[in-house]
Amino acid sequence: MLSLKQSLGLGNIGGWTPNAESSLVAWFENKTNVTFQDAPNADRVHYWLSSHTTNILISGSIAESPTYDPPSGLLRFDPSATQHMSGSQISLTGDFTIGIRLNVANTGGVVLGDNTEDGEFFKIFSTTKLRVKIDDATAVDLELDSGVWGNGYMVVTRESNVLILHWNGVKQTTATPTLAGTADIDSLGVRKTDTNPFDGAIGEVQVFSSASDALTKNINLRLASIA
Repeated sequence: MLSLKQSLGLGNIGGWTPNAESSLVAWFENKTNVTFQDAPNADRVHYWLSSHTTNILISGSIAESPTYDPPSGLLRFDPSATQHMSGSQISLTGDFTIGIRLNVANTGGVVLGDNTEDGEFFKIFSTTKLRVKIDDATAVDLELDSGVWGNGYMVVTRESNVLILHWNGVKQTTATPTLAGTADIDSLGVRKTDTNPFDGAIGEVQVFSSASDALTKNINLRLASIA
């Protein structure tokens, strides 16, 4: 029988949670609504259900299922096995905000993407760049002002088609490109078709159909609270 792990999210205790926002589209919450494969693969994730809607991420097979670290609630993705999860289609036509708690082991992998539509992804392109592609148009890069990817948290916003990256709570100003179109997301860890698998771990994903300084601040505070 599949096992279910449900626990209280860390959140901003006594304060904001993503559910407070009317623009919340999906919230794959740390340590919450995670269902595992049958033994002897009980350390592998089968489902991850959003804490807000009926959005759900599903592993296609045991081999493709990411492993789970109970203390941190991180899902570990092995690119050699093309580990990923797929689920409900999310389409963001205007402003959006995406927050992710993650640990990047190696570059070249897609964190969020679409495994059914061409040219839709948020990819760790290099040690300092996040590449974004929407509607299969020319990709643009968001770049760290200093340092490299590692264990931390990112927030990507689009407001009036301007993309901005925050890393570990700090706004990055090296590149603020513009990119219009409908951002389609239905997979965690790959893009179409099972390409550029992510190498690292993911502990929480938040998706909103709006963008504001206040929202970004609240997301950063919550993601910072997740070990």
